[in-house]
Amino acid sequence: MATFKKRGYKPKTKEEEELQQEQDSATAEVFSSLDEGASRTEAWVASNQKYILGIIGVIAVGLLGYLAYVQFIENPKETNAANEMYYPQQYFDQALNSPTQKDSLYNLALNGGEGKYGFLDIIDEYSGTRAANLANYAAGMSYLNLQKYQEAISHLEKFSSDDAILGAMAKGGIGDAFTQLGQPEDALGFYDKAVAHSDNEYTTPKFLYKAGVTALDTKQYDKALSYFERIKEDYTSSEQARNIDAFIGMAEGGE
Repeated sequence: MATFKKRGYKPKTKEEEELQQEQDSATAEVFSSLDEGASRTEAWVASNQKYILGIIGVIAVGLLGYLAYVQFIENPKETNAANEMYYPQQYFDQALNSPTQKDSLYNLALNGGEGKYGFLDIIDEYSGTRAANLANYAAGMSYLNLQKYQEAISHLEKFSSDDAILGAMAKGGIGDAFTQLGQPEDALGFYDKAVAHSDNEYTTPKFLYKAGVTALDTKQYDKALSYFERIKEDYTSSEQARNIDAFIGMAEGGE
């Protein structure tokens, strides 16, 4: 059991005196080592002060440079890009609802007009911005509607989004392009990605149905059945569920 000695305690025996001397010596060595370590640290700092200050200066300049870039370059760039999106987006929206002038409207959306940028200009001039990312989606969908499928795939693959609808639509759009190019296996892979991207009442049954039809066409009847049955079980109120029993019958009949 440890014992504590009161202040002013004097050893009574020779053994206690020797033990006390050993303890005092050990304590002195510890403090001496600490003093030596502190002195070496101080000496190193003193001899490398310019180097240390230089590192701190580089970090400070880098931080200030980044803040200035965000404030005076990145933020205005994002704002300008978003403003430029207004013109081509109008033509894109009109094309979606136009029964007769779709091609000309999609081309205006892509290439611009009247001195205004189109989606392709925004992609080139404002690379890295959120607007340019969205422009890739819109350009891809425009090319898809213009039956330019390779261009559609190229732009839709560059689009990235966690949005439940847009992210799934982009992947499904790539699937549609591959379908039109006669590459059903690639199409099926992207329909699967569209389904996996998010679970919602709009895109999920839509691409489950397209995946099922593609699987039927490629005689993958087990896969087709699983897609159609999921629509029947999980999306009973969707448009795709209306005649789903007929497709389930075709998948079962192909087995």
